[in-house]
Amino acid sequence: VQELLHIDRTTIYRMLKDGRLLGVKVGHQWRFPAHEVNDLLSGAIRVKQSERPYSVDILPLHCLQPIQDVFAEIAEVGAVTVDENGQPLTRIFNSGDFCKLIYESKQGYKACRQSWQKLVQQTNSSQKYFSCHAGLQYTSADIEIKGQRVAYFIVGQFLENSPEPEKFAESVQTLSYKYHIDPSKLLEASQGIPIHDNHRVTKINQWIERVSQTFGQISTERADLTSRLQQISEISIVNI
Repeated sequence: VQELLHIDRTTIYRMLKDGRLLGVKVGHQWRFPAHEVNDLLSGAIRVKQSERPYSVDILPLHCLQPIQDVFAEIAEVGAVTVDENGQPLTRIFNSGDFCKLIYESKQGYKACRQSWQKLVQQTNSSQKYFSCHAGLQYTSADIEIKGQRVAYFIVGQFLENSPEPEKFAESVQTLSYKYHIDPSKLLEASQGIPIHDNHRVTKINQWIERVSQTFGQISTERADLTSRLQQISEISIVNI
C-alpha cells in the first residue's frame, strides 16, 4: 500500500486513524480491501467511518432490556426505549395500573406514542421534563453511538406534587370518557400513581443519564465489532 500510494508508514497509520483509509489488523499484519486503495488512487473521497449513519438495528436490545427493567424497578418509574418517532424498541416495563389501563385503549396508546415522540423531538436540552397527555411526568436521555443519536431512553409515569383531589378526579374522568375506559377503574388505579419530590426527580435525571451512557457504550462496542467483521468479510472476499 505504501508503494502504491507513494507515502510512508506513518501516513498510513494517520489515514487509518482519521478514517481516510479502511483496514483491519489480522494478527500482526494489516490488510486493506483492494477497492479502498483503488478509490484513493482514483481520487475518490471516502466517508469517514464515524460519519456513517447508525440505525436502531445496531442496538443490542436483548442487553438493553434487562438493564432498563432493573433501573425501572429501582427508580420506581415506568421505562421504555424508543426511536425518533416514539416507536417502542423495548418492552414497556414497570407501568402502573393507571397507565396499563390507558395502554389497553387503542386511542390511549396512540396518545402515549405521540407524547413520547414529542418528548424525544424537543431540541432544547434544558427541557428534560415533560407532562404527557394524561398529566404524568416523564424525562428522557439520548442514546448515542459516536456522537450520533440513535434512540432515546424514556422514564416517567409519576407526579411531582400531590394533585388537588377534585381537579384530579375530573381530569381522570375526562380521560376515561376520551379513551373509553371504566371511570371507576381508572380513578382507583390513579391512586397508585407514584409521587416523587424534587430531590427524587433530580436523582432520577442523573441516573437516567448514566444508564443512557451505558446503553451508548454497549451499542458502540457492538457497532465497532460489526464494522470489524464486515471489514474482514470484505477482505476475505477480495482474497478469494
